[in-house]
Amino acid sequence: MPPAAAVRRSSPWGEFGTALRRVALPAVAVALGTVMLGLLLTHVFAHGWLARESVVDQDLVRHRTPTGNAVTHVFTYLAETPTVVALTAVAAVGCRIAFRRWHESVYVVLAVTGETLIFLLTTLLIDRRRPAVPQLDDAPPTSSFPSGHTAAALCLYGSVAAVMLWHRRHALLRALAVTLAILVPLLVGASRLYRGMHFPSDVVAGLLLGVTWLSVTTRLVLLREPRHLGRRVPAGSAPRPRETVR
Repeated sequence: MPPAAAVRRSSPWGEFGTALRRVALPAVAVALGTVMLGLLLTHVFAHGWLARESVVDQDLVRHRTPTGNAVTHVFTYLAETPTVVALTAVAAVGCRIAFRRWHESVYVVLAVTGETLIFLLTTLLIDRRRPAVPQLDDAPPTSSFPSGHTAAALCLYGSVAAVMLWHRRHALLRALAVTLAILVPLLVGASRLYRGMHFPSDVVAGLLLGVTWLSVTTRLVLLREPRHLGRRVPAGSAPRPRETVR
């Protein structure tokens, strides 16, 4: 292969284009599934058992404390749009420097931006009012369904954890990555409930969206390296020397 062609194939735009083609159809399926779930919650089950979930929000309001307000504000900030954008950029640059290629960076960016686009499309089609309780945050101009903070937290911290698991053999680092990937989205979702921004079903839907999209991008992007990269050598191990034919 000529050197110029190799450079084109290993460019970030080439990497991103290849990854985008792989996840385009699954992205449509995930978006349709999320919209269908939203229609079920807002039309089919809106006046049944689901109507009683507002009791959870009302109960949380009655148990608010200054300490709880402060703590949940911090957890919410972990998934605010400026935070997610900044941390995604830091993670992408960090992956590029650490692994000297664009593969992992493209994966992290696609995991976060893909979830965001699916979330925005869903909020355009599903118009669900937020809980009728005092809210501790400014309500963004999107519907209550699904919880975008929860989905974004899962895709951001989950994708970084997946890269760590794929490359690092250190048990402590792997355990820390998995713990953060699980704990942060749950804390963010619980904080959004506490602060009156979502119904419980919105948070559950955000978790489902995040898990589904992260699984899609992990399987179709991170675990499928472009051919020009060759086989990955796990961190801490050396490539096997070729046997000499005598």
